[in-house]
Amino acid sequence: MKNLLLLLVIVFVFVSCKKSERYGPLNLKNGQEVELLVSHRYAADNDQLLKLPGNVDAGASLSGFDQREPGYIYRVKARFNRDEVPLQDGPEYYFVFEKIISKEQYKGSESFTVQLITNYAVGGPNIRLTKTGNDYYMIPDKLQLTYANSTVQNELEEIWLNAQEIRANWKNGQRPKWKGIKATVVHDPQKFGKAYLVQQIQFID
Repeated sequence: MKNLLLLLVIVFVFVSCKKSERYGPLNLKNGQEVELLVSHRYAADNDQLLKLPGNVDAGASLSGFDQREPGYIYRVKARFNRDEVPLQDGPEYYFVFEKIISKEQYKGSESFTVQLITNYAVGGPNIRLTKTGNDYYMIPDKLQLTYANSTVQNELEEIWLNAQEIRANWKNGQRPKWKGIKATVVHDPQKFGKAYLVQQIQFID
């Protein structure tokens, strides 16, 4: 009987400890609900996710927020999730989107930067540009890239041609012509929430 009681106490203490364990830079519990501030700079270099209150760096990514639109600032409710066994090359912890609390259109005109070459642990560098008809997309059917002038248009076309070459010769391990491509953009007022207007492109050799 004493052994059974001792075993139950040990199990109870173990379960209690597991429930109270905290993870990540903000010391959050697995399953803890939080409020997050989502930037208007969708997929940009400074697309920072902040935890409210206090506007502190959330320290993890937000998963499942499929209805997010560029150009809008969101307050959302999310749940902190920590995987016991993370997927290969996946994060140990992240936030899972639950619902939108508020949505506000960004009214400013500040420019920001996006990267048109991303590097993956598996597969190497990849050009983030596709083309449908005469339209360029950073994210297919989600985020269009329009151009401020003919110089930028020609540069986007050059990037797209290189992307096609890479996709045609992927078996040979062909890589982009450049180490990096940085585009300076603003929200396109003619296609707000759907497109970035590219003002300048910087090629990094």
